[in-house]
Amino acid sequence: MLDALTLDQMRIFVAIAEAGSFRAAASRLSRVQSAVSHAVANLEAELGVSLFDRSGHRPVLTPAGRSLLSDARAILLKTDTMRARARGLGEGVELGLTIALDPQFPPVLACAALKEMHRAYPSVAIRVLTASLGEAVHALRERRCALAISGIDLPDPHIERRALALVQRAAVVAASHPLGILAAAGGPVTATDLADHVQVVAEDPSPLTQGRDFNVLSPGTWRVGDNVTKHALILAGIGWGNLPLWLVERDLAEGRVVRVPAAEFGPKGETMANAYLMHRSDEHLGPAARAFCDALLRMAGHRTAP
Repeated sequence: MLDALTLDQMRIFVAIAEAGSFRAAASRLSRVQSAVSHAVANLEAELGVSLFDRSGHRPVLTPAGRSLLSDARAILLKTDTMRARARGLGEGVELGLTIALDPQFPPVLACAALKEMHRAYPSVAIRVLTASLGEAVHALRERRCALAISGIDLPDPHIERRALALVQRAAVVAASHPLGILAAAGGPVTATDLADHVQVVAEDPSPLTQGRDFNVLSPGTWRVGDNVTKHALILAGIGWGNLPLWLVERDLAEGRVVRVPAAEFGPKGETMANAYLMHRSDEHLGPAARAFCDALLRMAGHRTAP
């Protein structure tokens, strides 16, 4: 009879598979090890299969265990999502709302949505975290924020994503820099040309994408933690780099920087990145968070943002 299966048994099964041992799972779940062993034995009896091979020093998933693990995870995810929605039915307005914001995203859009939300819910305290690259997804996974806006492509079954906008980025360099002079002369800028000069690169604060480089073409790099510093170093003629177009539009118009028309970035030195609005599927969004999401999705409209 499968009716006797419990969510608790499935949580213990998943915890053992993830922690690597019965003892580690018991510690994670704040249970005694005997209770964990008993729950898995009951689950195996109900299912009629062995989930773990216990002959070695550590339990190893059997073929049946590996096959059923994804089912257990899916059931738990659906259950947690249902529970979060049910909790939200009786909850009031949030005391505070934390949002992780990728510095590539146009702040004018985020600020406009926050202003609209604030008019409707003036008592809600707002905290905005700067979250480059994989940090937004990492913050959501750790529940350090309720919402995240990011362009990083790290799909996660626990995180819902909605498309916001296509953000334009431009490879730029100071007009006085050797690359700037070459670009202004109309000559081709090759990968070899780029490699001969310092590239200013945003450093990755997240363990999810740590060690991965995005659009890094020069062996000589200067690493920075934010776009403000990156922008300043490029303006100072230290090197070249990619920045969101909204940040350098005025510099381009007034001739302080020029585009780097390398083939790697297209004829105008431009690339496009999707921006997503994200939240955990197993966490309920309060009325203020929903109001912010509605406003941002309406204002962005999955358009091309400079």
